[in-house]
Amino acid sequence: MKYLPIVLRNILRNKRRTVLTVLSIAVSVFVFAALMSLPAVVNRILRDRANSLRLITHSKAGFFYNLPGAYRNQIAVIPHVEAVCGEMIFMGTYRSVRDLVPSAAIDPEKVEEIWPDWGISRQAAEEFRRVRTGALAGSALMKRYGWKIGDHVILRGTIYPVDAELTIAGTLNGEAPAGALLFRRDHLDELLGRPGTVNLIWSKVDRSGSIPGVVAEIDERFSNSSAETITETELGASLAQLGSMRVIFDGARILAAIVMLAIALVAANTAAMSVRERRKEIAVMRAIGFRPAVILICLLAEGLAIGVASGLLGCAAAYFGLKLAPRASSSLGVLALLISPPARVLVESFLIAAAIGLISSFAPGIAAVRREVVSELRAVV
Repeated sequence: MKYLPIVLRNILRNKRRTVLTVLSIAVSVFVFAALMSLPAVVNRILRDRANSLRLITHSKAGFFYNLPGAYRNQIAVIPHVEAVCGEMIFMGTYRSVRDLVPSAAIDPEKVEEIWPDWGISRQAAEEFRRVRTGALAGSALMKRYGWKIGDHVILRGTIYPVDAELTIAGTLNGEAPAGALLFRRDHLDELLGRPGTVNLIWSKVDRSGSIPGVVAEIDERFSNSSAETITETELGASLAQLGSMRVIFDGARILAAIVMLAIALVAANTAAMSVRERRKEIAVMRAIGFRPAVILICLLAEGLAIGVASGLLGCAAAYFGLKLAPRASSSLGVLALLISPPARVLVESFLIAAAIGLISSFAPGIAAVRREVVSELRAVV
């Protein structure tokens, strides 16, 4: 600790350079943490669905093509199927066209049985079934728009040209999509003139060993119909939907690494410049009795202090910046409601910033203490 004043004095010797160095590393930490948080969204979604007993049946043509609603009853009688639910993808806007709300209309009878991990309380499920216009909203939507149980909201359809007047009956918690909203399919049927169709049919089986047989049975049952089906596990469907996005997120990882490497080179150059400016002082310190190891430790401490300060500033900016991301959802889309900086990413970002500060000072520090004292002192006089 007795060398701390020397370290602080050298850090503050050129305040402008120190501040700019801290800010440059902090900005790179912010970019790194933000980009690395994007793949964490995908990993979290896939992890939540890895042990799911839910199956998704959809048209061979794709998720947005219609299936007859009668398929629901035929799937329900297949052995090992415990619950079935039809879904129509709605997608609507609230207040303005920029406030996109991921929404779907589902059958209300088995909602808590099919999604037991979504934290739907018994009271909310009963209210959802009782109220014709009932809706269940994700926790992020409730917080973002200040909704409360019993509030009336209007969603303007983007896929269908109808406005859905809804009453908030409960919230989706647990592993439910925080930015999603579910309302009753019979209500949407009324608005659309009762077409009697669905986009997806959710099935819950009794155990994982029953999944292959149920999948084969469902698709074989409708194989020669006018609306053939594909049945997948929830994890398989998620992988298919997120396949193209994983390429983007893998690119985000590479870009984050490039940003950190570029800033590390800048920090190393700045540290080398700072040490070169103090060659005479280092020579005098060695001449009056400072050991090379002590001088090296002081130089490393300067770099570490700058790295730690940059890491704290950058991680704080990433944490609060991503927390405010939903307010910018008009440009980021629905993904903004899901992005959050995982603790692991913040810790990694902080450690990388500290390592940049430490390593950038190591090479110029070693070079400085290895120079001959006599030749350096000649430059003093």
